[in-house]
Parts: sequence; C-alpha cells; structure tokens
Amino acid sequence: MSEPAATGRIYSRIAGTGSHLPAKVLTNDDLSKIVDTSDEWIRTRTGIRERHVAGEGETTSELGYQAALKALQAAGVEASEIDLIIVGTTTPDLIFPSTACLIQHKLGASGCPAFDVNAACSGFVFALSTADQFIRAGTAKTALVIGSETLTRMVDWTERTTCVLFGDGAGAVVLKADSETGILSTHLHADGGKKELLWNPVGVSAGFQPDQPNAGVRILMSGNEVFKHAVKALDSVVDEALDANGLDKHDLDWLIPHQANLRIIEATAKRLDMPMEQVIVTVDRHGNTSSGSVPLALDEAVRSGKVQRGQLLLLEAFGGGFTWGSVLLRY
Repeated sequence: MSEPAATGRIYSRIAGTGSHLPAKVLTNDDLSKIVDTSDEWIRTRTGIRERHVAGEGETTSELGYQAALKALQAAGVEASEIDLIIVGTTTPDLIFPSTACLIQHKLGASGCPAFDVNAACSGFVFALSTADQFIRAGTAKTALVIGSETLTRMVDWTERTTCVLFGDGAGAVVLKADSETGILSTHLHADGGKKELLWNPVGVSAGFQPDQPNAGVRILMSGNEVFKHAVKALDSVVDEALDANGLDKHDLDWLIPHQANLRIIEATAKRLDMPMEQVIVTVDRHGNTSSGSVPLALDEAVRSGKVQRGQLLLLEAFGGGFTWGSVLLRY
C-alpha cells in the first residue's frame, strides 16, 4: 500500500542531517578496568562494544552546535534562514538559558524562537514532532531540530548495570516546509506513573529524594522492567503510525530506532517482520546516547548511502518518564 496523495497540506521535509561525536572512545575493555564487568558481559546483554565520552569543553551545546553546522551545510541553508530551533536533551549545559538558546547564539541565528524539550531518550522524537506542528501550522518554514546529550556526566561509574550503557553525542536535522513529501505523522505518549523505573532522583524544586540514599546526579534504572515496558510500548506506537497512514509494515524501507539495547531493537524488527539489514544499528559503537541516538543513526544512514530519497522511514524511541513516540516520514 502507499500513503494517500497530497491534498494541499504542508509537510516537514528533512533537507539535511548532521551529527557529532566526542573524540574520546571508551571500550568495554576500558570499562572492565574501572568496574567489575567484561566485554562479553556487556555485549551479550546490550550489543554495545564502545561509546564516546565527552571531554573538557565538549558540552551538550557544543556537540549540538557541531551537529547543527553539518546539517545546515547538507541542507544548503544559512543560519540566518532558521526560524525555529528545538533541542531535545536531558543533560542541558545549564538550567537556563536553554541549550537551544546557547546553540542559537553560537550559530548567529538570533531572533527566532529557541527552546529545549526534555523527554529523556524520546527527546529528539518529541522535538521533531513539535517542529513538525510549527511547520504544518505555517508559523515556521525552516526549523533546526537537535538531539544532544552528555549522559556520561550523570553516570555512576561504580554501578556496572548502568555505566556500561551510556555514551555522548549529538545529531541534527534541518526541516523545510514542502508541499509534496516529508513527515506523514508523529505519535507521542507518556506515563509518569512509571517514573522510578528509570529516573534521575535530583532536581531543583524537589532537591534530593530522601528515599534514595547517596542519590546524587545519576541514572537509576530497573533494567528488566524497562525492557518489558519498552518492547510493549514500541510495538504499540509502530502499529499506531502505520494504521494512521493506511500502511502495512512491509511498506517500510527502514527502521531507525532509539539505540538503547540491541535486544529491544531486534524485538521491534521481529514484530515488523523486518530483516536486520533494514534496521539502522549504531548502538554497538555509540551506546545509548539518549535523545542523540535517533538523529545520530539517521545521519549515519543518510551519509552512508543506505537511506535514499523517496524511501519510507520509521523513527521510534522510548525513554524515562516513561515517554515514547514515533515519526513516520517519506525521506
């Protein structure tokens, strides 16, 4: 099946992609020297072999800025043409101003609205959906959407079940208004009732949570429970996207999932009856970069020549909150 023909609607077309990774690479063998783990233990449970770790000066805004420069160059767009900037992140440089404002200043794109979206690992999908709404409404024509994270700065390096999972990095896309092709639909969900299965117990208003001894700024996760909820939620949101557009799972050309765990990715691909050759996988080299993972994977797929214009892509993510969502688009 194919989606209905355009009927005068405005689409958000991805005009360019970009990404940026910190220079430092931390392998599983490196981790085995600082925590009780091994390459085999990590790979068999997550599929991760290595991850990038931000060094001095490699802030969330700097990673996002570098990714944005590449996306703008790929799109042939000047910073002065941007009329909206949205950054998905759960590790902002500062509480305020937003990371989007910091990147806006670095780009020299002052004047347009710029703000952050915090939906944990679903941040980029939520940000992309938000920008799509602006473009559909006619209030933006050229949007810059970024997912950027420095998760390793909130990792407890003594906790082997979580410190092995995360990495740093950023990805970006430039969206342009188009009358023919682009994002077909987006689907977002959340369930705050599951917050303590995957969370950071530190904040400004609530401060340190008293029931979490030695909490600090770190990631707390009940891995098995998160896995079960993620697989179920992603199955549902994939069906929702296809049903909303009258499409069949076999119409998809590529699945570009959040890169949290290879087993979750494989479970989603199996549900879609998709061979892994049609799934973009970067988790082995990047680890879980939270909101950076989907745009990082997308940029790699585009620049490698795998993803071609006209193909049907499904982007999906699941994160703390819980939050989850999908984006179905014609690239």
